[in-house]
Amino acid sequence: MLAPPGPRHYDRGIRPGTLAMSPIAALLPLALALAAAAPSHAQDAQRAEVADAAQRLQGQVVEWRRDIHQHPELGNRETRTAQLVADHLRKLGLEPKTGIATTGVTAVLKGGKPGPRIALRADMDALPVTERVDVPFASKATSTFRGETVGVMHACGHDAHTAILMGVAEALVAMKDELPGEVLFVFQPAEEGPPDGEEGGAEEMLAQGLFKAFTPQAVFGLHVFSTLNAGQIGVREGPLMAASDRFNIVVNGRQTHGSRPWGGIDPIVAAADVIGTAQTIVSRRQNISKLPVVVTFGAVKGGIRYNIIPDSVELVGTIRTFDDGMRAQVFADLKNVAESVAHAHGATAVAQVPDNKGNPVTANDPALTARMRSSLEKAAGAGNVVDPGLTMGAEDFAFYAREVPAMFFFVGATPKGQDPVTAPSNHSPEFYLDESALDLGFRALLQVALDYLHAPQS
Repeated sequence: MLAPPGPRHYDRGIRPGTLAMSPIAALLPLALALAAAAPSHAQDAQRAEVADAAQRLQGQVVEWRRDIHQHPELGNRETRTAQLVADHLRKLGLEPKTGIATTGVTAVLKGGKPGPRIALRADMDALPVTERVDVPFASKATSTFRGETVGVMHACGHDAHTAILMGVAEALVAMKDELPGEVLFVFQPAEEGPPDGEEGGAEEMLAQGLFKAFTPQAVFGLHVFSTLNAGQIGVREGPLMAASDRFNIVVNGRQTHGSRPWGGIDPIVAAADVIGTAQTIVSRRQNISKLPVVVTFGAVKGGIRYNIIPDSVELVGTIRTFDDGMRAQVFADLKNVAESVAHAHGATAVAQVPDNKGNPVTANDPALTARMRSSLEKAAGAGNVVDPGLTMGAEDFAFYAREVPAMFFFVGATPKGQDPVTAPSNHSPEFYLDESALDLGFRALLQVALDYLHAPQS
């Protein structure tokens, strides 16, 4: 078990074992402490209604996040989470639409005054990861993934995103009479990808008409991130997160007894050679002085017994790029390596590169991001808004950003005083969220929404 840094984040008025059903009042000391921890100069600059809403709602946001964290669900299976979201939106007087892209939930808030349209998005799915963080609301859930029983954990922070947007929705509804414009709340399933053979995520929500009935002038989203300390926000104009593609390679040999390798064709040796040779795609075939490229093998599966050389070996992995030309070249090179190297061993390879649609580059609209940066600075303080550089992680928020101007930003999740370079990363079983990120994420997203909606329209 990992003893997380700063366990004090979890002992303010909360008794272990009562988290999901604890009264909001029990979380009030935490909410006030988080509010007090915000930089004074940011408090002075941010909208008064943002500060008021944060003090009023942050205890509830923390409670939602812990409940969702304790009950994680994989992509396209977020039924409990979607129900929690839909019930909350109904209590606010909204009319949520459910079942979009399997388990997605949306709702539209119409302000009392004319103004622009925006969309705010949060993702809801968890990962097939067994949690190793020692907190009282740690996940004990299991599920089936690719035919195997796996632990399930919110190891990427989508529980935080969902809770933050639920809070922002409540804050905006409370001021709807004076609110100009309209807001589309998007609670999205399967950001990490749908199960094999299914459609899902942002692309499927758009395919089912998300932006047809309601076309926003801008879309905003956030992501808690281990590479930044709590209190920091990361944002940059243009490319932010890499395009992500998955590949599947099956190396076929001929089964034989392990004592007689000459009696068959060994796909394990051939697959190992494919993996080794594939490393030259990045190190020798791509101009990485231009932009970074990653080719990673994530799973190797072949054989079942120590003394049997199997018929086949399956290799799966991911490709990350920032340029369409480089992306296409990696596809061609990896397919060529797999087939040619397998042939050199007397084996064959079936290379699906890529084996799905993948995610494009997540790119922030330069003009929108430059305009809204001051809103983030009001929430965090100017010195706490940083350029995170190019991030090799991927996000299907990219599909929304291809449709309308978009801004996506990071909220630091690693406790202050801990080096984010060595902190457990997103997708780690030891990923740890400093809950002050909930306060900052709430303030930042609400400030962005209000600043955009209240800005004079040209």
